[in-house]
Parts: sequence; C-alpha cells; structure tokens
Amino acid sequence: MIHIKSNRELDLMRQSGKMVARVLMELTKLAVPGMKLIDLDQAAEELTLSFGAKPSFKGYIGYKHSLCTSVNEQVVHGIPTDRVLKDGDIIGLDFGLSYQGFHGDSAVTIAVGAVSDSAKELMLITKQSLYAGIDAARAGNTIKDVASAIENVVKPHGFGIVKEFVGHGIGQKLHEDPQIPNYAAGASTLKLKPGMTIAIEPMVNRGTHKVKVLGDKWTAVTNDGHLSAHYEHSIAITDGEPEILTAWENITSNSDIQELLKQLKEKGTYGQRGPNPA
Repeated sequence: MIHIKSNRELDLMRQSGKMVARVLMELTKLAVPGMKLIDLDQAAEELTLSFGAKPSFKGYIGYKHSLCTSVNEQVVHGIPTDRVLKDGDIIGLDFGLSYQGFHGDSAVTIAVGAVSDSAKELMLITKQSLYAGIDAARAGNTIKDVASAIENVVKPHGFGIVKEFVGHGIGQKLHEDPQIPNYAAGASTLKLKPGMTIAIEPMVNRGTHKVKVLGDKWTAVTNDGHLSAHYEHSIAITDGEPEILTAWENITSNSDIQELLKQLKEKGTYGQRGPNPA
C-alpha cells in the first residue's frame, strides 16, 4: 500500500532528511586512511542521538549497527568492523534515521585518499544515474520511467546494474511500497503522484551485475571482485520538480556537530579503537 504524505508529514520528512545529510557529510570527512569502519558507525550513532533522532538501521531485521559501510567490491549492507580504511579504497556509506516517526535514507560513495581513474569513473557514472532517476521522478511519470533514466546513463559504459537490491518507498517505515528498480525490465508502470516519497538508489558494478551475500548474511559483494558504487536520495514527488529530502551537496559543518566531535575526541572515543577525527 502506498501512503500519500500530508504537508505535515512531508515537513517531518524534510527534517529527518536534513539530519541524514548532515550525518553523512560528517562521515565523509572522517572516512580517511587509517580510520576504522566501526568508528564511523559510532560517529553516526552519536550524531544521530544528539539530534534527538534514532538510527533506522540498528535493530532492523537483526542488524546490529547504525551505518552500512561497503568497501571496494562490497555492494551494499557492509557491516562496520575493525577493518581500517586504506589509501585507494572507495567506500559506500549508507545511513538512515527516524525523527518523530519518519525516516530519511541516503547513501554516498567516496574516495579514500587517491583512487584509480576507473574508480572515479564508476562513482561519477553512478552518481549521474541517481540524478537522472531523480529528474524523471515527476508526477505522471512511471516507476519504469525512473528506472529507464538510470539504466540509460549506466548502460553505454558497460557497467553492471545490480538487480537484487532496489530503491523503495519511505515514510513511517524505512521500506514501504513501491519498489524502485534501477533497470527498466524490472520496473512497474505505476504512476507517480504528488505526496509520494521514495528512495532512489542505483548500485552499479564495474563488471558483472551479479552479486552474492557473504556468510555474515548481510554483506553483498560483486561476483567477480570488481568495484561497486552506491548513491541514494530520499525524495518527494511534487506538482513540479522532485524535491530531494536528503540533499547533501550543500551541507556544511555547523558548530553543534563540530562541538560534539570535539567532545568525542576528548573522551577518547576514537583513540581507543582508531585514529581521532581531524
């Protein structure tokens, strides 16, 4: 069942989306060579709680963390561990939170230090496909229109579009109807209507589209070991331009976040398990 959001509900989703963006932007600054994945997870949770919000992922179907950290060939749902980021890695940071009962969900893939040109190309094309999908997410268009827009950006480059994992509706539940595939053949002709809120999230592999889930039952990796990239925004369908609820491009650090990170550093939160954030 698809729930059309009221103006009040959309306002709450704007708030949750803004918080998600702020957390992700801070994490991109911390994701440097020498940082442990588990420390990124802790930073995400600390920031979320400081906003009076709750991590959406923690406890979801038994997941034990607030953040998903997918490195290199890991496609999605990578578990934060003591793994240390290295120069040349790429990492997908997938994060969601709930504020006053409404969820926001977003993901970004970033370079750790200096990365290869092939990694840069993969990230660029995947990000472009996200915004092509968003641009197609207009009232009167269909889910297939969104999926086709994504596929049309990726296909000329010969990259693999992941089929097992797709975008989704979002609101009072983290995952709601409808599903939003990233390839046309898997998408429905359901028409988008103002007030619908969806998460669009292309996952694109440098090689084959095929993936497998590791023994931890969460981490999905590419079948051939090639790199994967993942970008996601929660958006609202309007009478005009689609509204990005989790826009992170123009988010900058503010004093309250910086003060919290300073306190964590002084408490030795990171010093016990990894390098302090700079």
